[in-house]
Amino acid sequence: MTNGKGMRVAKERTRVLILCTGNSARSQMAEGLLRHDGGGRFEVESAGVSPSRVRAEAVEAMREVGIDISGQRSKSVEEFAGQAFDYVITVCDNAREQCPFFPAGTRRIHWSFDDPASAEGDLEARLAVFRRVRDEIRARLAGFALTCD
Repeated sequence: MTNGKGMRVAKERTRVLILCTGNSARSQMAEGLLRHDGGGRFEVESAGVSPSRVRAEAVEAMREVGIDISGQRSKSVEEFAGQAFDYVITVCDNAREQCPFFPAGTRRIHWSFDDPASAEGDLEARLAVFRRVRDEIRARLAGFALTCD
């Protein structure tokens, strides 16, 4: 990108907010994935309409692919009220239905993923669900990153 004088200027990073119900698994993994895989093109945050805590299984599933989300925390969507985002991505139906208003120009995208936090069974069985959802989210985000302006 160049300015009017032919000098190269850096494009601002695309701001993305990823919303879920509890901000404990899907949106946390998506935040880590887009931040890691996006090559510095995105400023990404995640939040929940009813925030809880980051699930240990989400941290582990992400660690397995070389991404550390252990420092992330569960946040309320209210923390981002009044902020401008290029995209708001909801990753569960509940968040889509309860998603607050964002300023004009914010593009909304909805993807519905299974909730790995509701997985039952022993740790390995639960982790299998977290891994599957992580990989589904990563695939969707890869497509998003390719088409995002």
